[in-house]
Amino acid sequence: MAGEPLLEMVEVSRTYGSRGRAVQALSRVSLRLGEGERLGIVGESGSGKSTLARILVALERPDRGEVRFQGRSILGGRRQDLVPLRKGVQIIFQDPFGSLDPRLRVGQSVAEPLLALRVPGDHRRRVQQLLEAVGLPAGSERLYPHQLSGGQRQRVAIARALAPEPTVLIADEAVSALDVSVRAQVLNLIADLVDRLGLSLIFISHDMAVIRHVCTRVLVLYRGEVVEEGPVDQIFEAPQHPYTAALIRSVPVLGGRIEDL
Repeated sequence: MAGEPLLEMVEVSRTYGSRGRAVQALSRVSLRLGEGERLGIVGESGSGKSTLARILVALERPDRGEVRFQGRSILGGRRQDLVPLRKGVQIIFQDPFGSLDPRLRVGQSVAEPLLALRVPGDHRRRVQQLLEAVGLPAGSERLYPHQLSGGQRQRVAIARALAPEPTVLIADEAVSALDVSVRAQVLNLIADLVDRLGLSLIFISHDMAVIRHVCTRVLVLYRGEVVEEGPVDQIFEAPQHPYTAALIRSVPVLGGRIEDL
């Protein structure tokens, strides 16, 4: 990748628990995300994907290693040092119901990061533009999360993530909790918005088919370690690690799975 990365993780490790009962979630993980790039992070449950995402947005601290946004470390101790990260890197979580405050109307939820980050401008108009951009009907801003479907709630979560005009969007299993009937719609919406707004994307999933649909490069996590990395099509066609090959064999195809053919 040419040029300075927007977001970078260098030799990051993270362990949970105490001595004797420690579980290593990440072990010396490194990644680089360039401007306009779509990077996929793939691995099964427990591979360390969500820990990686939380560290990238400074919701957790690594035990060792470095994380940089636009060339500057995000691991400093001062809260004000994180303001550029909070504006520039936004995350969409797996559970849209859990990520939205049930006490707030949709419009309030979308406007919340604008207020928290003191973003200037007409917040009401910005909210209306965002809700329209994610395909929600007029009047949605007056509703509460429980009045929406799962797909609609995830659209609200996407609008909320886009509110402060980030340069990097992280989607952590953003479609896995949705019904199959709406999963493709939300996936295509994310891809379209990333293109339209010129964002860089980190898309985290256990599903190689989803990664191939959205991303251009993929990093494969297995038990907290990076076991393979490269262009998506290249890895799909010629995986070098047995775990990657197993993930690809599990991808559903018409009439069954690849491994059944």
